[in-house]
Amino acid sequence: MRRLVGIAAGVALLYATHGAAQPSETQARQQLDNLGQAIEALSERLSETNEAREGAKRELREVETELAETHQRLDQLQSERRKLNEETDQLRTHRDRLEADREAQSAALGQQLAALYRLGPTPQLKLLLNQGDPAELDRMQAYLNRLTEARQQRMAEIARLDSALADTQQALAERQDRLDTLSEELEAESARLAERTQERRGVVDNLDDRYGSEAARLADLNDDREQAEQRLREIQAELARLDEPTPTTHIARTQGDLPWPVQGDITAAFQRRDGVHYNGIVIQASAGTSVSAVHPGRVVFADWMRGFGNLLIIDHGDQIMTLYAHLQQFTARPGQQIERGDEIGRVGDSGGQSRSALYFEVRSRGEPINPQRWIARR
Repeated sequence: MRRLVGIAAGVALLYATHGAAQPSETQARQQLDNLGQAIEALSERLSETNEAREGAKRELREVETELAETHQRLDQLQSERRKLNEETDQLRTHRDRLEADREAQSAALGQQLAALYRLGPTPQLKLLLNQGDPAELDRMQAYLNRLTEARQQRMAEIARLDSALADTQQALAERQDRLDTLSEELEAESARLAERTQERRGVVDNLDDRYGSEAARLADLNDDREQAEQRLREIQAELARLDEPTPTTHIARTQGDLPWPVQGDITAAFQRRDGVHYNGIVIQASAGTSVSAVHPGRVVFADWMRGFGNLLIIDHGDQIMTLYAHLQQFTARPGQQIERGDEIGRVGDSGGQSRSALYFEVRSRGEPINPQRWIARR
């Protein structure tokens, strides 16, 4: 619109400063018609550019949301694989112990059978035919009974161990099958992640191409910030209407002593630049770095937001919130109670950022305040 006004103003100024050379009525009408056509064409181009830019942003949201889900799926698969590997190791240890027990029981049974062999065939019959000392007969019968009972116990224990070994082998086979399946799923998810990452790069490049100048980019960033502010005000209002608001966590007492949500250099300070980062700080960190909650509270928002990418908000009670943006993925969900130091997400570059970093913000009663006054000095 400023550009359109500039064109019209330029024509008016041209006529005003060259009064002696004003065109005829026909020429003036033709020039005005030409000007109107130029303005209309420019307006259409601007409209098309805005629509294309909005389309690119919608596409960015879709691909970054899917990227976050893919990262989470990969983490789940890798976690399951670690658990299966641990269970497999435990089962193998259990199997080795069972095999050792079975070997010991088999050796003991062999000794018992050898003792019976030394007594010869039908030892009970020999006892009946032997007309020796009755006390000696009782002792021998008791020995034979114990030997027989011990042999039966050994055989029952060996049977139990055989069954346990079979079950263990079956469990190992099942876990190995699942591990093989997991390896295939991980390979597929990794390929999907690479594909989506490449797709995101193309979307970001396409979005960048929609800006004719740095001024246009800056204006769009400020527009993103205004829209985000409106959404944040809505979230604040919704929290105020809750029947059970988040109880106080006494976060105000920790001002100046809060831990850093992630370690790194501050690349954008509070209210030192334009755009969505104006009300917080940007902490440089590698993609995938764990992001921690700075104080106990409740997650009230975890979703993609224009300008912020994947944004997570924690309500700490007393109308104080902390915001964590440009996340690669979420590891906490809305409604979840969070303790200080809990992982809530991973550092990323969502929101169309050119490099990975964490955007961190603190708000009191809906108004942004300098986060560096809250987190501990280093």
